[in-house]
Amino acid sequence: MIRSLLILFLASLVHGSLSAQDCAIQGIVLSDEGPLPGARIELRAAGRSLVTDGKGRFSGKSLPCGPTELTVHMIGYEPLVQTVNVESALRLRLKPTASGLEEVVVSGTLKPVRRLESPVAVEVYSAQFFKKNPAPSLFESLQQVNGVRPQINCSVCNTGDIHINGLEGPYTMVTIDGMPIVSSLSSVYGLFGIPTQLLEKVELIKGPASGLYGSEAIGGLINVITKDPDRAPAFALNTMTSSWLENSIDAGARFRVGKAGVLTGLHYFHYGNPVDNNGDGFTDITLQHRISLFQKWKFNRRLQRQASLAGRYFYEDRWGGQMNWNKSFRGGDSLYGESIYTSRWELIGRYQLPVSGNWMFSFSATGHDQNAAYGNTPYLGKQKILFGQLTWDRRIGRSHQLLAGAVSRYNYYDDNSTATLDTLSGRNRPERVWLPGLFVQDEWQVGAKHQLLVGLRYDYHPAHRSIFTPRVAWKWALPHGQVFRLNAGTGFRVVSIFTEEHAALTGARAVEIQGSIRPETSYNVNLNYTLPWGKPSRQFTLDASAWYTYFHNRILPDYDTDPNKIIYANLNGYSVSRGVSVALEGNIRRRLKGNIGLTFQDVFTMVRMEGGKTERVQPVLTERFSGTWTLTYSFPASGWSIDYTGNIYGPMRLPLLSEEDPRRAYSPVWSLQNLQVTKTLSNRVELFGGVKNLLDWTPNRGNPFLIARAQDPFDRNVQFDNNGQVVKTAENPYRLTFDPTYQFAPNQGRRTFVGVRLTWK
Repeated sequence: MIRSLLILFLASLVHGSLSAQDCAIQGIVLSDEGPLPGARIELRAAGRSLVTDGKGRFSGKSLPCGPTELTVHMIGYEPLVQTVNVESALRLRLKPTASGLEEVVVSGTLKPVRRLESPVAVEVYSAQFFKKNPAPSLFESLQQVNGVRPQINCSVCNTGDIHINGLEGPYTMVTIDGMPIVSSLSSVYGLFGIPTQLLEKVELIKGPASGLYGSEAIGGLINVITKDPDRAPAFALNTMTSSWLENSIDAGARFRVGKAGVLTGLHYFHYGNPVDNNGDGFTDITLQHRISLFQKWKFNRRLQRQASLAGRYFYEDRWGGQMNWNKSFRGGDSLYGESIYTSRWELIGRYQLPVSGNWMFSFSATGHDQNAAYGNTPYLGKQKILFGQLTWDRRIGRSHQLLAGAVSRYNYYDDNSTATLDTLSGRNRPERVWLPGLFVQDEWQVGAKHQLLVGLRYDYHPAHRSIFTPRVAWKWALPHGQVFRLNAGTGFRVVSIFTEEHAALTGARAVEIQGSIRPETSYNVNLNYTLPWGKPSRQFTLDASAWYTYFHNRILPDYDTDPNKIIYANLNGYSVSRGVSVALEGNIRRRLKGNIGLTFQDVFTMVRMEGGKTERVQPVLTERFSGTWTLTYSFPASGWSIDYTGNIYGPMRLPLLSEEDPRRAYSPVWSLQNLQVTKTLSNRVELFGGVKNLLDWTPNRGNPFLIARAQDPFDRNVQFDNNGQVVKTAENPYRLTFDPTYQFAPNQGRRTFVGVRLTWK
């Protein structure tokens, strides 16, 4: 009897289980233009995925009966989350994602505003854009951006900066979440080690932004915006390796601590495989061991007031040099190596004051510690920056939006060179600068089609005294979404007397300041025109800009006049940067996406010579034209996509050491091109792989050598005359000294890469 009851009970369980799984689902996924083939439907309860066919239809059997939650994914459309009954026929309608012109930007006006409505032209690049050519650092990723070029300044240590419209790195301010974190000494390292899994987007302003951001925003602004802890994925992991044995890991996680949302990120990169493909006896690329930790807290407060706090710690050990160098030779003169230990911390915060009106206090603090050895020359540098900003904004009437603010910045810099040495007393004298300022701007809506922004900033420098920076912007909204913008203003840069300069580390040099140094100043006019057109199945946006920037009081360190001195003085002349750029972005049937940009620029310096004549000088490492492209084709039904990215650069003048130097005086036209294939296995897993530098381009092509006198890195066999000039000898027929700064492109040739991305929402 008991046996019979047991059999009957088990049979009923099996029957009930089979009945629960005996339901089917069917339906169609649509957009305003019709069926969507290749859409992916995730069934949460069943743990299954379905894909629509060529007519947008889907079906599935053996599913749990009753209500279930499903999510529909389709490239180019907003995800749809809906609870449905399995047995019913479904019609699921997706909405296209907002166009780039609908995105919210903050960099142009310090307030959230739709990109289309911003009076200041702001370029926006999403985290998805940078995934099309994955790189272990944001520094390398920026090579995809039109008019922006990462420049490697040393072929041994591979440090570099970011050029915007032909202007060197010190003319560009880099901020994280709007707060300045990169300056002076740290400018060559600040874009390394930002975890890509925490990146929301990058906003870019070309042209002076000193009216809001002060010194160092004279040429442009790069604002790195991190994810919101309330909306970031619960966990994300991105790991990649290459055939050169470069290994990187980026991970991020979101969780809650009480009422606070917390976002934690980790970046790790390791490259320890010395390669010398060009045969000069030196490493082609620097060996690196890097780790970066990031955490961001967002606090829930009454009345939705904002409060957040973020911190990052960065450590890196990098070296390059002769192939048989190791750390036992660090700082010695038997084998040449450049070894750099970098330790850096950053703190960023925002707090909306609990008072009537919109009062916001923002701050950042950074500490940078550099321990480097360039051959047998040690360099020990420390920098600390404290920054605070209080802003208030208020709408006045229907037409005016007023923003006012007070800022304060403190900069501390010290090193072991003669740059911070008081020559009179012989004592070390660190550089300490406090730079307070005030700014105000008014956005005036003049009718339905016109918007005018007027702003003024005042800064006070202890040496340069009062500095005024006006700014004006006009936006004209034309029919069919067209926008015309005219921006004009001034920028300024307070020059730190010493940053990490290789030329200054070649020996003991005294620092000489000629005259009263005045801050560098620029005057800029920028015209921008945006034209969107098409329909949902074929969307295009044309963005065209023209700019003219005039610089005076430029300060360039002079290492040539006297080999025993570094001479700082304002340039006797002026500099100009002018050009045009055009970018076309397109999306065809949500399958073919592309972004193609071209920039033509003319950058030069007019120097007044003796006798009153002026001479036009083209700066080194400044290309006349450049182009970038990003093309993506997706196969939605199969989950495959292909990315083809690349850039091309025109000739640029290169730094030669003498008239007899046999290396190229100008670089050829060169291009870096990449191919990536991605397979989406589910909404959680992506596999990717591809080839970087398809053309295997390296700068040693057509050059007898890159590093001058690599066989004599300590200049033991170089002879000098009484004026410190190199003497031509049989052993040194080109009158050269050891020099690793002849570098205009990466030394790294063709390589393959593979990786995986994991995401839990």
